[in-house]
Amino acid sequence: MELVSIEPQLDLYDQQWPILTHQPQLAPAKFVFNDDGRRGEAHDSMVSGGCVISGARVNRSMLFSNVKVHSFALVTDSVLLPGVKVGRHCCIQKAIIDRGCHLPENTVIGEDHAQDKARGFRVTDNGVVLVTPDMLGQNLHSIR
Repeated sequence: MELVSIEPQLDLYDQQWPILTHQPQLAPAKFVFNDDGRRGEAHDSMVSGGCVISGARVNRSMLFSNVKVHSFALVTDSVLLPGVKVGRHCCIQKAIIDRGCHLPENTVIGEDHAQDKARGFRVTDNGVVLVTPDMLGQNLHSIR
């Protein structure tokens, strides 16, 4: 999360110390809708290629590739791994959402830790909520 600060110790933009990694060629991140109450925006965040922020707000978060955040959703202080889909009217706070999770409309994570635990999510001592596809009943790793 330090990477989203103004001057992190690890500066990903330092051309003198390049980070060599494989990265698929994806469309640039896209922010759509500019209406009052429905504006695609991200602040103090890192948003990877292939992401679409559609009428939603993202604050102090990291979105890996191909993340979709749908209208009226709010993502704050969170990390969303590749392929996550956040449904309309979701509220995600201080969470790590694992690769490929699809959060249904109106999902709330991170506001009530007792409720998060009751739903089978893992909550760390620091109050970070971890959500995996299995916890959501989404079997992404079927054996054939």
